[in-house]
Amino acid sequence: MAPTELQQYSLAQVAEHNKPNDVWMVIHDKVYDVTKFLAEHPGGEEVLIEFAGKEATADFDDVGHSTDAKEQMKQFLVGEILEAERKKKVTTGQTDPSNAASSSASSWFGSIKAKLFG
Repeated sequence: MAPTELQQYSLAQVAEHNKPNDVWMVIHDKVYDVTKFLAEHPGGEEVLIEFAGKEATADFDDVGHSTDAKEQMKQFLVGEILEAERKKKVTTGQTDPSNAASSSASSWFGSIKAKLFG
């Protein structure tokens, strides 16, 4: 039996859930509705509301959540980000030749943009 497929959402759809009574966020390309968890969140509801409708992976990882917290998150999972909009995973020590051109191009563009717009 195949695992149940998760509902697919665009980042724009997630962004619509950005109010204190409707808080969705993206962590590791998964979409979580944490609205019912606001009052229980050990770090306070303000932290979750700050990331309502947004990508929160880096901040989630920086806090160093416990295994229990990560397990508890599963009950708030409502879907995942569309494949085309997911962050590309880069494995340390390996270079993806298909990304090399776009990577150098974006670095070049970033340098120009920084010089022009400070």
